[in-house]
Amino acid sequence: MNKFLCLVDTNVPLVANHQADVSGECVLECVRRLKEIMENGCIVLDDQWKILGEYLHKLSSSGQPGVGDAFLKWVLTNQANPERCRLVAITPKPDDELDFVEFPNHAKLQDFDRSDRKFVAVSAVHPEEVPILQATDSKWWGWKEALAECGIEVIFLCSDEIAEKYTKKMGND
Repeated sequence: MNKFLCLVDTNVPLVANHQADVSGECVLECVRRLKEIMENGCIVLDDQWKILGEYLHKLSSSGQPGVGDAFLKWVLTNQANPERCRLVAITPKPDDELDFVEFPNHAKLQDFDRSDRKFVAVSAVHPEEVPILQATDSKWWGWKEALAECGIEVIFLCSDEIAEKYTKKMGND
């Protein structure tokens, strides 16, 4: 059976840990997705630990107390198991370690959040289409069409909330 292959933005385990101002439904969806990955999934990470380093900075590697922390412990346990974790190389640009050669060159992505470029670069370089799971970062909602044009799929786990948050931030009705 093929395992569900994906990238997980750090805000997904943070929401699963109840560390975001979101609805109970959003928390439950993030918990459900993380459990699905841990039971029968495979994640993609960069081989330089840029994504894993962010997880380690924001989550507890002990696996406690939340599901997001359990996810980090699962990642640490499975990082060398190609059935559960695939590593790809991304190339930091010489003048900016938060930007990557593999990040798509698209006019509408020029202002893309520098700290999140690693996720997009990893998705772009992987030979298979690898969706990025996103929970609460509303800026991604504004970039979804440009990302799709570059072949990057974003799965918004809390789409109604993120769309509303984006509309409020951008002043659109």
